Amino acid sequence: MRKSNLLIAVITTSLLSACATQTEKSVSSKILLLGEVHDNPEGHAQRYADLQKMVVAGWRPAIAMEQFDRENQAELTQAQATCTDADCIISKVGNKRWEWPHYRPVIQLAIDYKLPLLAANLSRADAARVMREGYAAVLDKNTISGYKLDQPLPAVVVDGQRAAMENGHCGKMPDNIVPSMVRAQVARDVVMAKIVTENADRGVVLLAGNGHVRRDLGVPAWLPASQQASVQVHGYLETSAEKPGMYDSSHVVKAHTRADPCTSIPAPKASS
Repeated sequence: MRKSNLLIAVITTSLLSACATQTEKSVSSKILLLGEVHDNPEGHAQRYADLQKMVVAGWRPAIAMEQFDRENQAELTQAQATCTDADCIISKVGNKRWEWPHYRPVIQLAIDYKLPLLAANLSRADAARVMREGYAAVLDKNTISGYKLDQPLPAVVVDGQRAAMENGHCGKMPDNIVPSMVRAQVARDVVMAKIVTENADRGVVLLAGNGHVRRDLGVPAWLPASQQASVQVHGYLETSAEKPGMYDSSHVVKAHTRADPCTSIPAPKASS
């Protein structure tokens, strides 16, 4: 047990780089939540290098990925059992909306070290059903009651998600759609938290967008109290201007050149 604890401590320490801002809290982690800006190559490269160091040092976690939808877990497991390279898995299970070259190295790492890949996301179709019909459309009764989704959501989650979505949509999101968007985002975070919780005993890494791994309102907010001391949260960000406490460590990477996304979002129609 002492060797195991020492290994976990060494692994966690190796993740911290010179560009990271570490909080005073020191955690020996069995659960790592690693964020991303989806289209930022430098962020993906740095995150992969950090994870690779931990695996080479001897850690053998399951790797949960936002990029795979939960209903495809059987296909993902089968692909991992038969494929010898990342492109094979991507061709069998990969959803076309993701930029897979960013994720190829970590999938290959899972193949090479026999690390289970976990499909951690709610599909777009299921998220749309949650927006229209509520949580019961896609989540079972035990999940709904266990995560208290049959009760009003905590104000910090509702307000934080609302602010994040309005900012992400350049202030152009119609007010009447915000509550359903918040509901869908919460459903995604709960699904990810459930998968993390179920695999925490062996050690698990979640790869997901920075918004999903935020401590204040993302996946960590839905993890049980018994696991909180085992969680370490890392954001891979294009700016250091983040609210304190969102991440345990913030890794600032060079901003990716992209078109202004606000120009493609139409302004909300005025209500009559």
